[in-house]
Parts: sequence; structure tokens; C-alpha cells
Amino acid sequence: MKAVAQRVSRASVSVDGRIVGRIDGPGLLVLLGVHRDDGPGEAAKLAEKIWHLRMLADEQSCHAAGAPLLVVSQFTLYGDVRKGRRPSWTAAAGRDLSEPLYEEFVRCLRTLGAAVETGAFGEAMEVSLVNSGPFTLIVDTSDLP
Repeated sequence: MKAVAQRVSRASVSVDGRIVGRIDGPGLLVLLGVHRDDGPGEAAKLAEKIWHLRMLADEQSCHAAGAPLLVVSQFTLYGDVRKGRRPSWTAAAGRDLSEPLYEEFVRCLRTLGAAVETGAFGEAMEVSLVNSGPFTLIVDTSDLP
């Protein structure tokens, strides 16, 4: 799994002009991609890591600050652009795997105590955010112990 975590002062996601997820205070917007070889263990490991990353003001984590997260599915994080001009999506998990693992990631965060809002899986979404800092990290489970 791969996540792009951005510190935000607010963020929202809309589908067809209707807001489906929103955080209105300092927190994290997490764009989440699922690799075709991922499983529930990666979801738990990534949720734990992001919940405790000290990305907020005064080097606090979402856990320490009680800050919310907005999680949005983003299969394009596994786009391969090494050859040609058209990205390849062969590393990205198909919907049958990625949707349950996306939901497992969100469930793991909530089990840890996080307030989590989400986008709408598989829909064309518009994401709005005010990036604070800016402070953005890419977290890949293949890089974690």
C-alpha cells in the first residue's frame, strides 16, 4: 500500500457536486493506493504508521492531537510511467481487492481511535484542500519494517 499524507487545515471530497466527506479542522488528507500484492496486514501496518506520524503542529500526531483524517482512494499512485507516455496500471490492485483493503485501512484507523471521513470508492471525485505547511509525506508499506 502507498499513501500520500498531507497536513491540511481543512479538506473535502465531492461527487457530482455533493460533499461526501469533510474535515474542518487541522488533520490529514490521505490518498491511498493499493498494490496488487497487498493484504490486510499492509492495511493495519499503514494505518498504525499514519495515525502516529508526527506531522501536525508542534510535532503532534493525529493520535496525540485527536485530529481527523480524510481518506480517499487513489489507484493512480501505482501508475508506472517508465515506458512511453501512457501510464501503466498493472501494479495497482483491481477493485475486487482494493475496495476491501481500502475499507480495512479505514476500519483499522477507526479501531485505533481515529475520526475518519472518506471519499466514495471508485467514483469520479473532486478533492479540495488547504495544505498546511505545506507538509506532505509518501508512506509505502514496502519501505516499513
